[in-house]
Amino acid sequence: MTKADETVVVRRAAREDAGTLIRLLQALADYEHLPGPDEGARQRLLEHGWPANGGLPLFTAWLAEYAGEAAGCAFTSITYSTFLARPTLYLEDLFILPSFRRQGTGSALFSFLRQEAKQLGCGRMEWVVLDWNQIALEFYHSHGATYLPEWRCYRLTL
Repeated sequence: MTKADETVVVRRAAREDAGTLIRLLQALADYEHLPGPDEGARQRLLEHGWPANGGLPLFTAWLAEYAGEAAGCAFTSITYSTFLARPTLYLEDLFILPSFRRQGTGSALFSFLRQEAKQLGCGRMEWVVLDWNQIALEFYHSHGATYLPEWRCYRLTL
């Protein structure tokens, strides 16, 4: 468990936090006007994040707690940069409940993840942001992130 400041605590989520993570993911889906994870996806999240067979987890989940209450979460995984010859911390989701925004919770979580990337020897962090999400765009810019207009994010859904 790591204290980000006097009020925000960021920690790696445990399997026992799955219900909280699902609630936060549903809140993120609602914010993005998307359907949340269905029952099959919820089960896969458990299996992939905390494999029962002792395998490697496919992602790491993080919880940000503000004054002891779950305020947000992040999901990360490791990719690899061949040009840097270093791992990259990929940020799949970072979400703070609206009632906890502008209180330092997002900054504490993002700063924690930046430090985690450094400790893992990562050469960079990467993520995508929806073009309409002005709050997120401004947040990441305020943390020194650079928009890369020459790169386009593509997705092939299987």
